Amino acid sequence: MSKLIKKTALVGGGVIGGGWAARLVLNGVDVKVFDPSDTAERTLKEMLANAELAYSKLTMAPLVKQGNIEFVDSIEKAVKNVQFIQESVPENPDFKRSIINEIAQFAPESALICSSTSGIKPTSLQTKMRHPERFMVGHPFNPVYLLPLVEICGGEKTSDAAKQSAAEFYRNIGMKPLILRKEIDAFIADRLQEAVWREGLWLIRDDVATTEELDDAIRYGFGLRWAQMGLFETYRVAGGEAGMRHFISQFGPTLSWPWTKLTDVPELNEELIEKIVTQSDAQSGMHSIRELERIRDDNLVAIMQGLKLHDWGAGALLKEYEERLYEKAHSGIVASDPDFSEPLRLHDSQVRPDWLDYNGHMTESRYLQVFGDTTDAFLNFIGMDENYRKQGFSVYTVETHIRHVCEVAGGEPLSVKSQLLGFDEKRFRIVHEMFHPPTGDVLATAEHMLLHVNTNKGKACPFGKILYEKLAEIWNEHQNLDIPDYAGKGFQELNKN
Repeated sequence: MSKLIKKTALVGGGVIGGGWAARLVLNGVDVKVFDPSDTAERTLKEMLANAELAYSKLTMAPLVKQGNIEFVDSIEKAVKNVQFIQESVPENPDFKRSIINEIAQFAPESALICSSTSGIKPTSLQTKMRHPERFMVGHPFNPVYLLPLVEICGGEKTSDAAKQSAAEFYRNIGMKPLILRKEIDAFIADRLQEAVWREGLWLIRDDVATTEELDDAIRYGFGLRWAQMGLFETYRVAGGEAGMRHFISQFGPTLSWPWTKLTDVPELNEELIEKIVTQSDAQSGMHSIRELERIRDDNLVAIMQGLKLHDWGAGALLKEYEERLYEKAHSGIVASDPDFSEPLRLHDSQVRPDWLDYNGHMTESRYLQVFGDTTDAFLNFIGMDENYRKQGFSVYTVETHIRHVCEVAGGEPLSVKSQLLGFDEKRFRIVHEMFHPPTGDVLATAEHMLLHVNTNKGKACPFGKILYEKLAEIWNEHQNLDIPDYAGKGFQELNKN
């Protein structure tokens, strides 16, 4: 079911609801939003703008066409005819319960309903709702559009099938679903965060450290380890060659030492609150919230991109997400029965803000990226998918010639048509023509020669049957097309062989 989910509703459009909206829209999912606040639409659109900027840096994979976002004035209008609802209203159990009951009253019976609550047990929220088996907690982390973890916690009446469907949907939009084995207050991650938070309150109250010093201890120390390895794997490494058993034997006895005050809680009185607020203002008051969000997003993108280089943790998840983006970008663009009597329209894109140079035009490297994405789409179309590559074969670009014809401004749409210029048993030559869909103006062209390679041996080899037959099918028609006057002579030499 979740693979088909394209219509969703968000009830509550604050920091968390807005983050959900951004992640869904940027993954091609249509969203209807209900939030009675007068500022909800403005702040949500500001958050979406930040998310678009973050995604432009997060991945080079072609993003899917954005979903539509619609603001409505009632819960009934929001949840009607949708397949998935995410509730993100304030953490008041009675208020949440009434909102969830109203959602369930008007939502289709088959729609999944998830709450973003950070600590309330789902059993207490589903007691009087219609069809409680499709309700659960889907607890995200801010910013929702970047941080991949979502904790799924079902209540006593939640079906396993509903939890699995929700997990699959979250996974398809680039998240890491963690299904809890047992229902518990505050779930897993927030219980860990709460422990650090409580100890931090004592350290501030007792003037051991300021808010900035506590944050420094985390971000320059164990926070970096946690970001890529978590808690227990980090401690396993700390145990040396003997591993976790040695770590526990060495440091386990310290648990009985009076290091922590976690068994006690400081009174959050006005004096302590004022101390925290004053220190926090001194630490970060020079930045607006929007500026801090962008700084945070840039840092998270950099960490995830760094981890991706090593195929580790959140970076490995990002890599999988990018592969799905490429698959989506390369599928469904060409009709199932394409007309090979014309060049193939394989790739559509848009000039992102970070693609611009100091003149406000698309920089040279991005032309190559768009043409490279088009070549990838062509390779996928002729059958060079992941399964083909797993057999130890790929196609490498060995020659490229790009012509820059017109300037391209930010936000402008791009489309590319591709024409096969010739092929033999190991090579093919192709030309791409980038154009501006509203006007039809040619913006740039690129000619490439590609070589089929046995990746295990690092040597050229004949095309596999599926690729060769598809190239032959395309060439049967494309050989009748006019050769562009700017095309190089290489295709003529190729066709002589």
